Amino acid sequence: MTAQLPDIAAHTAADHSPLEWVGMHDIALPVQLDGQRLGARADAGVSLKQGRGIHMSRLYLALQRLESQELSPPLVRQVLQAFLDSHLELSDCAYLRLRGEALLNRPALISPLSGWKAYPFEVRAHLDANVFHVELQVQIDYSSTCPCSAALARQLIQQQFAADFADQPLSHAAVLAWLGSTQGQPATPHSQRSRATLQVRLDTQATALPWLELIERAERVLGTAVQTAVKRADEQAFALANGQNLMFCEDAARRLHGALLRQPGLSAFHLRVVHAESLHAHDAVAASGYNWSPA
Repeated sequence: MTAQLPDIAAHTAADHSPLEWVGMHDIALPVQLDGQRLGARADAGVSLKQGRGIHMSRLYLALQRLESQELSPPLVRQVLQAFLDSHLELSDCAYLRLRGEALLNRPALISPLSGWKAYPFEVRAHLDANVFHVELQVQIDYSSTCPCSAALARQLIQQQFAADFADQPLSHAAVLAWLGSTQGQPATPHSQRSRATLQVRLDTQATALPWLELIERAERVLGTAVQTAVKRADEQAFALANGQNLMFCEDAARRLHGALLRQPGLSAFHLRVVHAESLHAHDAVAASGYNWSPA
């Protein structure tokens, strides 16, 4: 006869204090997102009302549901319910956080080239007495050109033009040649790689994660998403896009705020943009939100 193995966690603890969160961090597992099989990391936990500890292996095994089905709010809720069902009388709240990188193949602006871009994402969910909410976070990289720097550069170009043509008559050919020379561009505005982090809380009726819709909407209103494979024609088109979308971090935040207000299926959101300054050794940051409070 096999001896029964001891279950120390089931023993009553001398200290009966409840704990808000007990579980595991940084669990490696695959998830399915829009048909892609992605490597992800999970934090899984439950509250502890009584007893010495939880059964962490039961949380780990419940995560296996995520491996072969499309990641969605209903699936996440099933996993959280499995956390609670496996800890009856011990727990009344369940938590899950997933993070990974979604890959999208993005076309160049002009040429037939394309390449892969990574979009970091997180899914955070909480189930408490049949109250369920799920949040989605995506990060989007883009380019930002400073409007102030552009204006200062234009002024220097005007001053250089006035100095170079002060004592000679203007001709179309001469001005055209001057504009195409380094003499005709004594200054350029500064620009920098920038990042937007969008956090959205989904409606309770949501059946899918709108990660692709959020990315497409954000890149469309910003107008300067960073590129992958490019030729010179694409680089020139990117320079044109930057010139037509001059923006401070405040401008970018307002554009994204308006875009998220028009995104269906959201009950709340928070956004943060960071412009990694090329002029300063510090970053420029702006944030905004709607109906948002930390979960």
